[in-house]
Amino acid sequence: MIWLGSRWTKMMNIQTKLPLTEPTFFILLVLASGPQHGYAIMKETAALSDGRIRLSTSTLYEAIKRLLDLGWIERSPAASGIERGRERKAYKLTDLGRRILNAETARLQSLVSLAKQAEIGVSQ
Repeated sequence: MIWLGSRWTKMMNIQTKLPLTEPTFFILLVLASGPQHGYAIMKETAALSDGRIRLSTSTLYEAIKRLLDLGWIERSPAASGIERGRERKAYKLTDLGRRILNAETARLQSLVSLAKQAEIGVSQ
């Protein structure tokens, strides 16, 4: 068992959590640069995906709840606050979330490498 900030969890094989869905990958990718609130996550996800991934509010907050429950992200009280009378909740990657993002990035890089090799083989 390991401590994940607010609870104990069993050690897991990260590879069993892959592949990630595109929305999950982009949410984790956005949070890799630091804490963000929900609206910023939506906007940055759309920008990074060249508009392919447009998260609705309900989809985003369902994903955030799931990622919180999995221990891949956590609330960031220092980056949260009140704006226009409403609480802004900010989120950040946990160590586990960063390891999962790194594993998925490596998996995708491996696929790109294989695709490049196959393309080279076909053209020669």
